[in-house]
Amino acid sequence: MIRKKKKVKKIRGSRTCGGGSHKKRRGAGNKGGRGMAGGHKHKWTWIIKYCPDYFGKYGFKRHPSLVKRLETINVGELEEIVLKNPDKFEKEDDKFVVDVIELGYEKVLGKGKVTIPMIVKAVEVSEKAREKIEAVGGEVVEL
Repeated sequence: MIRKKKKVKKIRGSRTCGGGSHKKRRGAGNKGGRGMAGGHKHKWTWIIKYCPDYFGKYGFKRHPSLVKRLETINVGELEEIVLKNPDKFEKEDDKFVVDVIELGYEKVLGKGKVTIPMIVKAVEVSEKAREKIEAVGGEVVEL
């Protein structure tokens, strides 16, 4: 049921407006601080019970210079590029020669279908991509 009047209208005039004892509702001091204040002090048992993973670090953090990040392209996308612009790619024994590095990529991944034979030159090639390229009579050259 929807109230026609706000509850505060009824409560007005009473000392605490429905808040119980006047000592309650006194602000953050009444709660032991705002938010996670006291997490290492008086709220420690609450942290242990309800948020046990709140503090601490887990796992390994590698230095950014050690992480090798290669630009990737899928075999299906590579074929689409070749089919859209066939005159841009050289042909060698009826196979398109695709230098992935010239296209701005380094690694070839195996998502998609391959229907035309290609000679793919790349820094790295995944196993699935290699299988798909060689299944239609293509070759893979790792640089």
